[in-house]
Amino acid sequence: MGRSLSRDGRDTLFLLTTIAAVVLPHAGHLPAWASAITALILAWRALLAWRGEPLPGRWVLVTVLVLTAALTWLTHRTLIGREAGITMLVMLMALKTLELRARRDAFVVFFLGFFLVLTHFLYSQSILTAAWTLLSVWALLSALVLAQMPVGQPSLRLAAKLAARTTLYGLPVMLFLFLLFPRIGPLWGIPADSVGRTGLSDRLDFGAMSEIANDDSVALRLRFSGPPPPPAARYFRGPVLGHFDGRSWQSAGLNWPGNTDALQVGGKPLDYEITVEPLRSKVLPLLEMSAEPAGTERPLDALTIKRAPELEWLAGRPITERLRLNAKVYPEFSHGPLTPSLALQNYLELPPGLNPRTLQWAAKLRREARFAALEPQALNPALAAAVLGHIASADFIYTLAPGRYGEVTPHLIDEFWFDRRLGFCEHFAAGFVVVMRAMGVPARVVTGFQGMDAEPQDGFWIVRNSNAHAWAEYWAPGRGWLRADPTAAIAPDRIQLGLALRPPQGAFAGAFEGAFGQLSPNLWLSMRRGWEAVENRWQQSVLNYSRQSQFDLLKGAGFASPDWELLGQVSAALIGLIAVAGGAWSQWSARPHDAWSRQRARILRELHRQGLQDAAAHQGPRHWAELLRAKHGEAAEPAARLLQALEVARYGRPNLAGESKPRWAAWGRRQWLREFRAAGRMLRGKIR
Repeated sequence: MGRSLSRDGRDTLFLLTTIAAVVLPHAGHLPAWASAITALILAWRALLAWRGEPLPGRWVLVTVLVLTAALTWLTHRTLIGREAGITMLVMLMALKTLELRARRDAFVVFFLGFFLVLTHFLYSQSILTAAWTLLSVWALLSALVLAQMPVGQPSLRLAAKLAARTTLYGLPVMLFLFLLFPRIGPLWGIPADSVGRTGLSDRLDFGAMSEIANDDSVALRLRFSGPPPPPAARYFRGPVLGHFDGRSWQSAGLNWPGNTDALQVGGKPLDYEITVEPLRSKVLPLLEMSAEPAGTERPLDALTIKRAPELEWLAGRPITERLRLNAKVYPEFSHGPLTPSLALQNYLELPPGLNPRTLQWAAKLRREARFAALEPQALNPALAAAVLGHIASADFIYTLAPGRYGEVTPHLIDEFWFDRRLGFCEHFAAGFVVVMRAMGVPARVVTGFQGMDAEPQDGFWIVRNSNAHAWAEYWAPGRGWLRADPTAAIAPDRIQLGLALRPPQGAFAGAFEGAFGQLSPNLWLSMRRGWEAVENRWQQSVLNYSRQSQFDLLKGAGFASPDWELLGQVSAALIGLIAVAGGAWSQWSARPHDAWSRQRARILRELHRQGLQDAAAHQGPRHWAELLRAKHGEAAEPAARLLQALEVARYGRPNLAGESKPRWAAWGRRQWLREFRAAGRMLRGKIR
């Protein structure tokens, strides 16, 4: 048999459910112990509310508080700051539920909940986060409305309805603040919408790039002023890796002055806009070769961007927020020194004692007679063409499931080049570079992205993390650095069609896709693209709404030269209008708006003139009549009889003969009020 909950029990369970919804988005960011303790406390409090048992003593709260503070210190080494502060805030709100003894305690929980909802945006500003935040605020407001209804047992539906109406009243103010309130920096730093799933890094372990084949999330969005560049030119330059230790590639670290690859550009540039998702990397992947990017508003909010010596674009700090930039890409370019230099020696180094078979094979290829008569300017390109030809003609296989290299032998390149010949872009780029260096040709690995989705979404071309790619550059006298993509030799469709990496499917995934494909082969793809288009609209219209957007809005409103001063003046004027409108609405709301309430206010004023100061709005006409007789005796009889008649007209029941009671509307409010005021004047004349 079920048991009926009391009003306090029901409201407490609703508040606990709301708190759980508020805390849920933080579960992935809190320490595991904090999430576990919070869940236990909320479950314990719900059990107490269900059983109607008393709350724990103060010593229990103090013990848990000291424990959580100690665990927070051990985890974060501080009790302040973003991570530690949010951890303590969650724990304090959970502990506060164990002392909900009065409405004042509930209000503390409400305000802690509202503040905790705000902290959701420190981790993500996605549309899903905004929707969840809106629902959480609605639930908190509903709980607050319940706390303001101490009498009876109002339904949750009524409280939710009142909370929704209050929220709707605040939407115009929220919209105004979003459009015109001056943009300021966040209190605790920038949000982190992503956990850094990109494959871009200044370190690349042999075979590690296959991990991002499972990540089909968006990395870049582009919009071009004209037709997009051809597929063979859709290279987004990321980290350049020149140092090889036999297993990992790292940046060569050539940062001394004067060590910048000379760059020459030509042709008609193509303007494009790029939105970069949070990469957790300092390298900004732009199309080769792009000029210096400009933010949608200058400066780029204290984010310094400069071209590195190896011509990748570097930010002053890791890119942990979404960026929208404008840039130009040149179809023709050349870069690098034209004559041998000391810096080029760094791109000839190979780890000693490793990959002897590859070095021997490269030396044999270099000694072939066809290369002996070539001029130095043509020799290196010819050697590169020979290596690419070998990759295309030999029995190499392009696959994302080559297995692990280096488990049997430390000679990874030998194992790939001669034994297994299975790999993807990273393996082929690394093998090409090692072979070129073994023949005395400076070479290096370049990572980034290559290709885009086949069709634009909502006007934007999509580059995914699974478009991550590795290719090579080698140096030729008089020409500088030249791009060589071994993947194009073994898997030309990967480059010409811009295909993203696709991981091998397991049995379950293949069965699921097969069953889903029978329903509609393109349904899942259409759903994903539709959702990505919605997210893009959210990012472009809401998250990227900037100071310049505010100035453009003022321009559209007719202001010739909007600036900060004008923005402040317009904001102040609108805030004043909202304040005046709010005050007028409050005054209007305080006035009675139904016929009986207005009539009652007039009756009370007349009674006060008759000396009956004790008359109050919660009393009925019959009670007022009794007060008049008690105060003025027979002189008050005419006014008292009118009040009694009013009582019968408004509240009387039909008699047994079936006669209906006189209706208040039929009485004639104005006629009755005139008679009552006349009786009052007679009464005042008598009592004088």
